[in-house]
Amino acid sequence: METRPKIVEIIRKVSHKDVTPASDDSLFDSGLLDSFVLTDMVTEIEKAFSIKVPDSDLNPRKWDTIERIESYLEGRL
Repeated sequence: METRPKIVEIIRKVSHKDVTPASDDSLFDSGLLDSFVLTDMVTEIEKAFSIKVPDSDLNPRKWDTIERIESYLEGRL
């Protein structure tokens, strides 16, 4: 399963910006995500990938780049 296109689509949806960040760009430093939008993004990821993310995993470091999100999902799928 190709996860990156789904992740990018979710980032665009929750950030309301039509951008495609590089896989190692910080989503927080770039302004695409903040602590409020993080929960929206995680909710969308849960729906898209049929997983449940525990509250303990809502650390922004885990979700800072597309690479980190992909790595997290690889461990969950």
